[in-house]
Amino acid sequence: MKPTKILYVDDEAMALKYFERLVGPLAPVLTAGSVEEGRAMLRDHGDEIAVLVCDQRMPGERGNELLRHAREYYPGIVRMLTTAYSELGEAIEAINTGEIYRYINKPWELDSLRADLRNALELADLRGERDDLLRDKLLAQQSQLLGNRLAALLMVGAAVHGEGAEPALYCFAQTALAVGFEAPALDWNHWDHADLLQAEARRGASIAVQLRLWLERFGPRREGAEALSALAQAVGGEVRGDGVRLSDVAPLTALLSAPAGTAASEAQCGWLAWLLWQGGGARVELVDGAWLLQPASAEAPPTDWLADAMERVGGQAPGG
Repeated sequence: MKPTKILYVDDEAMALKYFERLVGPLAPVLTAGSVEEGRAMLRDHGDEIAVLVCDQRMPGERGNELLRHAREYYPGIVRMLTTAYSELGEAIEAINTGEIYRYINKPWELDSLRADLRNALELADLRGERDDLLRDKLLAQQSQLLGNRLAALLMVGAAVHGEGAEPALYCFAQTALAVGFEAPALDWNHWDHADLLQAEARRGASIAVQLRLWLERFGPRREGAEALSALAQAVGGEVRGDGVRLSDVAPLTALLSAPAGTAASEAQCGWLAWLLWQGGGARVELVDGAWLLQPASAEAPPTDWLADAMERVGGQAPGG
């Protein structure tokens, strides 16, 4: 929903009524009589508010404290301060610290007030369009990041343990798609393309280190009860009959869904290490509300499995 409303905060009841009457033809107006009421109004209607106008001098907390709160928790709202001439220094300070877009002198001049608010509404609309574009960029990056991570895992797996790497990654991808996972957290205000590539390269290096440590711990390949015990250790599950019971699928998917910029941990790499160690043989099914992993014969992956898996894991991103 596109925000269209103006919130005006002032402790003077007449000022609230006068503002609403003057500005109502321009946009819907919400009012509050204190900073505390203003916070409550933001909490309840923040997604509807395009512009926040706040008086500076009020009993208790001052207006710039509400504007600071809005900047932190509702950054898309255009913030404005209305002050008397004697408080001009405080308004300038609020502008310099990024708390407000501009200030409006009291007493108001009708045409100037409406012009300022019209400009603020247009700015709010532009910010909304910018945020939508950045959000679309984020979704595309998340989708691409998931596919790239899967391809990178195949390269790292082959480098660390060449024999059986492709069947292992095929099983890894099919398992992740079967149990479901979240797309990696990606702050579109923080990452540019080069920084993201660098962070992912370093993450790949940390995965290689952890995989080697796991494979050294496993030692020569074993089967039966020993392989099952190693699987339970790798994923943090509990041996149940001929399988390992998992109440949390994070160990199976963390190498795909971990936030950008984080190094891979030992726990995140255990499942893939086990698959490499066993040559890719495992199956997963939902039993009594929990996931059951069982060792199985490795499947020969189809020729185009990686391209298909990259497209399907990319679809796990929101909007993908």
